[in-house]
Amino acid sequence: QVQLVESGGGLVQAGGSLRLSCAASGRAFSTYTMGWFRQVSGKEREFVLGISASGGRTYYAGSVKGGFTISRDNAKNTVYLQLNSLKPEDTAVYYCAAAPDKISSSAVVVPTTYDYWGQGTQVTVSS
Repeated sequence: QVQLVESGGGLVQAGGSLRLSCAASGRAFSTYTMGWFRQVSGKEREFVLGISASGGRTYYAGSVKGGFTISRDNAKNTVYLQLNSLKPEDTAVYYCAAAPDKISSSAVVVPTTYDYWGQGTQVTVSS
């Protein structure tokens, strides 16, 4: 199993940037597809970006991709979410999640695809 811990959230002004990190335990990290989701109170979790186990492929939702980049460093068991040009509408709790590799591309955006979830980190963007 994999334990995930997000960090890097905080309060920023519109137009600012943050880099979120998700540190994973275990030796199997490099075999998992990783995804970032976000959730606003009272709303469903929203897919942000995903990345394949090797880092060779990325997956995105057009509605949230602007200014965001996902990357991973398997040697450090860490996946990152770079948030640039943040807007107040980006305010949410951001979660990282891990899923078995070799899943269909359509499944990447589905929360139930992921076996492991972090506790989330709050991102708040003010005007």
